[in-house]
Amino acid sequence: MINCAGWPVGICSWSLRNNVAEINKIREKTGLNCLHLALKPLMENSDEEYFKMVQNGIWKITSTMVGFPQENYSTLETIRKTGGIIPKDNWEDNKQRVIQAIELTKKLKVEYLSFHFGFLDFSNHSYMEEFKGKVKLLADKAGECGVTILMETGQETAVELRRFMTEINHSALGVNFDPANMILYGKGNPINAVETLIPWVRHVHIKDAIHSGIPGQWGKEVVWGKGEVDSSVFLGKLKEFGYNGALAIEREAGQSRMTDIESAIDRLETYSAQFI
Repeated sequence: MINCAGWPVGICSWSLRNNVAEINKIREKTGLNCLHLALKPLMENSDEEYFKMVQNGIWKITSTMVGFPQENYSTLETIRKTGGIIPKDNWEDNKQRVIQAIELTKKLKVEYLSFHFGFLDFSNHSYMEEFKGKVKLLADKAGECGVTILMETGQETAVELRRFMTEINHSALGVNFDPANMILYGKGNPINAVETLIPWVRHVHIKDAIHSGIPGQWGKEVVWGKGEVDSSVFLGKLKEFGYNGALAIEREAGQSRMTDIESAIDRLETYSAQFI
């Protein structure tokens, strides 16, 4: 097992497009054996080899993940309209999708399930009341199953997310902290953000980015250590605050993802060496 300063290190299965051969190849090449697991191939019974990979016991699943069919990430505006559990026309289907994911996560004996919940908007009271009601319903179900659902960071500032987490105050609700998303969505400095959100952080993505410089446009995802996250300072903050969860390398862009993941592993191991 690869670890960084005591944290288990894994990858997000979708970083390698849920391709079983490539996922197993990265394990064979590096010794990495933790996964943030996309549930879609299991929920749709679409990949027998994927099912076998999950069941063979070689991989430790640190969290599961579920997405939604209606989501459109083309622009920040399209994902604001289509993202997460908010779109009314998709709510019943998406509610059942999350409940199925919670039950599958329980069956797999995994503690966490992450997804993008959608955008917060405290300027719209009725919107937020609906949002809170949906989150509470899903968190209640998760709690009954011994699962904690995790909100992915980025679609709001850390201060806004802290307010939401404080107001809803649910034991089965936490945060999957993605430092790059803070930059990609233009929602603030990830170092400041992790300080603000650390009481709720249960799982962390290792991903880097460069901001766009143009309001309302996506930033650019880059290889870990090549962007604006300031990786050593970020990891130092996690250490300072006593974070004890996993680190999952996420690479959603580029044409050399295997190499990029290996580069991220090397950088994490270099950081870890100072604690030996």
